[in-house]
Order: sequence, then C-alpha cells, then structure tokens
Amino acid sequence: MPTSFVENYKEKHRHPLNRLSHSIGIPLIVISLPLFFFNWRWALALFVVGWFFQFLGHAIEGNQPAFFKNPAYLLVGPMWLVRRVTDSLRRSKFSDRK
Repeated sequence: MPTSFVENYKEKHRHPLNRLSHSIGIPLIVISLPLFFFNWRWALALFVVGWFFQFLGHAIEGNQPAFFKNPAYLLVGPMWLVRRVTDSLRRSKFSDRK
C-alpha cells in the first residue's frame, strides 16, 4: 500500500496512455484557471478539454481519479507532472555531458 500522496498517485497512473493524457490534460486545466480573468470562453474550453483528457486516461487505466477519494489529489496531479518534467530534464542534461 502506498504511503504518500505521490506514491498513491503514481500507482493510479501506470498506463503510458493515461500518463500521456494527464501530461496534456493537467497543463490545459492549470492554464485555464488564470485565463478565466481574461477570456472566459477560451478558459472554459481549455478546462473542459483538459478534464476530458483526464477522464479518458482513467478510462484507459480502468480506475477512478484519485481526487474522488481525497480532493488533495487535485494539487498532487500538477506536482506529479512538474516532477516528471524536471526529472526528465535533469536526466537529459546529465546525459548530454561527456
């Protein structure tokens, strides 16, 4: 049983297509939030499309989003994505050194 929010989140996002859909959906949702102050139509479109990708990923994975059990996971998702991106950048930076 996972002991932390991030470990539990990772456990619910093992399928590569689910991870891909979240890598698209999470940024769309995050970008949409401040955009509501400037252009609510674009913000709403990004928000809806972002959530579509989230739920599509969970349909592929065959489980429910973690935030159904605990709303704190709404913050864990963006943290998980940032961590994946920074880890990937760090690995590519070190692999370029010779």
